[in-house]
Amino acid sequence: MIYKHDQASIQGFLEDTSNLKTGHTPGVFFPETVDELAGLLKRDGAEPRRFTIAGNGTGTTGGRIPMGDYVISMQKLDRIDEPAVLSEKHAIMTVQAGALLENIQIKAEQSGWFYPPDPTEKLCFIGSTIANNSSGARSFKYGSTREHIARILIILPGGDRLDLSRGSCKADKQGTFHFTLPHSGAVTLQRPDYRMPATSKHNAGYFSKEGMDLIDLFIGSEGTLGVIAEADLMLIPRPASLISSLIHFGTIDDLFGFVKLLKEPENGISPRAIEFFDKNSLGLLAQKYPDLPRESEGAIFIELETTPESDEAALDTLFTLMESCNALTDNSWVALDREEQSRLREFRHTLPLLVNDWLSRQKESKISTDMAVPGDRFRELFDFYRNSCEQEGFVYILFGHIGNEHLHLNILPRNREEFLLAKVLYRKLVEKALALGGTLSAEHGIGKLKAEYLVGLYQERGIMEMVRVKKSLDPDLILNIGNIIPAACLETENH
Repeated sequence: MIYKHDQASIQGFLEDTSNLKTGHTPGVFFPETVDELAGLLKRDGAEPRRFTIAGNGTGTTGGRIPMGDYVISMQKLDRIDEPAVLSEKHAIMTVQAGALLENIQIKAEQSGWFYPPDPTEKLCFIGSTIANNSSGARSFKYGSTREHIARILIILPGGDRLDLSRGSCKADKQGTFHFTLPHSGAVTLQRPDYRMPATSKHNAGYFSKEGMDLIDLFIGSEGTLGVIAEADLMLIPRPASLISSLIHFGTIDDLFGFVKLLKEPENGISPRAIEFFDKNSLGLLAQKYPDLPRESEGAIFIELETTPESDEAALDTLFTLMESCNALTDNSWVALDREEQSRLREFRHTLPLLVNDWLSRQKESKISTDMAVPGDRFRELFDFYRNSCEQEGFVYILFGHIGNEHLHLNILPRNREEFLLAKVLYRKLVEKALALGGTLSAEHGIGKLKAEYLVGLYQERGIMEMVRVKKSLDPDLILNIGNIIPAACLETENH
């Protein structure tokens, strides 16, 4: 096993995209086999070491940044197997946790298959996407990562291996799991006893549901219950054809009307992605794309999976819906071939790059949201976002997954005073989303940065339910301390 403790090797593991700067570690382990990973976590009678599990540094919540613990880097466990075909419509691909999502998607498509989860950042490790239940643009049709995981191999604190196939262990009517570990023997575990928000996307705290599958407790648990070492991904046939488009609107009301129509099944089209760009986002993008219409108050990006036989009918339906909602049709962008679709994808991914470029000329970090609410409360949250920022005079952009009632508000402070005001507003935005029945995090997770806000979602009783589950599987508290559950809550014995 490789171990590094020199400053040059350590420094990269004290950073991710969260801008959290207080991390420190004695050193970093690089296991090259699952046996080596299990050996690190195995109890040997000595004082147990604490570990932070490191993905590839693409997270936004500080989850991989150690606060004095050792780091386990997953980057050497990067094997990607060939797809194993189960039927004409299903295949399985076995991968190790450190494999890059981009490499997995490329290998699947080269074999005629398709792995639907599509987080914006392609250089993330697949294990991290499972540990964080990542989603992204295509979640409108395909849901989050958990919908596409058939099996995971977890190394538990203490070194035990738990090889979980979907359906192999479900909670009984009392909410209890019963399973057996190779070394520890029979285990009884109660699922968390709380209700989750009624949102189409939710990634804040441990999953809980009546009759739930044990595999779903670990998916989205942010490495706090065990280390995901290997997974079987569910693949589907690669779509035969695709239509992409960027559709502009002169009013926000027309735009919302269009989104509503897109989501109604009786209209005959089923987008896999419905994404939003507000006027400020388009203004930023106009630096690189000067032909964007100035009269646009917002734009919707959509992707439709079709076949060569259904392309024409899908286009006719799309244009009919556009006309019925007063879309700026002449200024909209429809991409039918791969080259044009590649340019449109580049347009989508240019926005965060421009934001980072803008921030590089400032002294402060952005303040960003990841909340989602039930569908019938979404417009209220949307208006609250915009009105609050306008009242404060902030520079801001609003964009993201409008199909799932989940937008990212980025406030871009120009000075320290604005940064502090934006931090105060962020708390108000969280309180508003939760009051509307929403979630604190729809896709980015909690990590260390948002743990303090989680009590607002689950209340103290819910947090202590997570503490109970954590201590059941990690009694020595060695894994990812500070992620999801505030560290102080783990110190109490009232659980």
